[in-house]
Amino acid sequence: MTLLARLTKKLPHFTLDVEISCPPGGILVLTGPSGSGKTTILRLLAGLDDPDEGQVGLDGDVWRDTVKGIRVKPRQRGIGLVFQEYSLFPHMTLAENVSYATTDTAFAEELLELFGIAHLKDAHPGTMSGGERQRGALCQALARRPKALLLDEPFSALDAATRVTLRHELLDVRDRFAIPIVHVTHDLAEAAILGDQVVTINRGAIDPGWFSTQLCQYREEREALFARFGAPSPAMARPRENPQHCCEEGM
Repeated sequence: MTLLARLTKKLPHFTLDVEISCPPGGILVLTGPSGSGKTTILRLLAGLDDPDEGQVGLDGDVWRDTVKGIRVKPRQRGIGLVFQEYSLFPHMTLAENVSYATTDTAFAEELLELFGIAHLKDAHPGTMSGGERQRGALCQALARRPKALLLDEPFSALDAATRVTLRHELLDVRDRFAIPIVHVTHDLAEAAILGDQVVTINRGAIDPGWFSTQLCQYREEREALFARFGAPSPAMARPRENPQHCCEEGM
C-alpha cells in the first residue's frame, strides 16, 4: 500500500511544491532546515491542513484530490501520528492510554510488551521518563492499526542513548507492521540509519544537494570533537539498507 502525494500549498515565505512516495515496509525520511515545510507535509498527508492543489492517497484509496473535490477527514484516513510532544493523556495510566486507541486489549498489551514497557502499564505519564512516554505514544499510534505512520521529530527531545534504542525499535516496527512510515528529523545520523529514502526539503522544494553539504559540516564537527578529547573519530553510522536519496530517485 504505497503512500503517494503531490502537494502544492502557499506558505508565508514560499510555496510548498513536492511529490513524494513511500512503499509499505519503507521509511521515508524528510530532512532539511527548520521552517522548510517538513511538518506541513505531514499535516497535509494527515488531513490536518489542506493543499491548494494536489492529491494524497494510499494505493488507489484517495484521501484528497483538489481537482475531483475529494476530501477524506483525518480520522477516516487511518493514519497514526506521533509528534515531539508526548500525546498521552496525563490522567490515564499507560495501559489506559494505549487501550483508548483500540478495542483489542490483547493487541494493546502486545504492543506494550513489544516496546518493553509492559511493567509500566499502571503508571501515569508524569511518573515516566521521556523515552518511556515516547514509547507509549508509539504504542498508542500503532494500537489503531494505522495504514501509515507519520512521525514528526519524535526522538529530538531525548538523550542520545535513548534515541539510539528507539531508532532500532522503529526499524523493528517497519519490519513487523509493513506500513509506509514518514519520519521527519534534523539528525543526519538518524536519517542515514532509518531512511530507506532520504528526501531533503528546503524552502518547500526537494533539494538534492543540501544533505551532502550538511554531511561535510557534520564530519568537520565530529573530527573537531574527537581531536579535542584525544579519541579517534569513529566511522559514520551506516543504515541497515542503503537509503535512496531524492537525487537518485529523480524526485
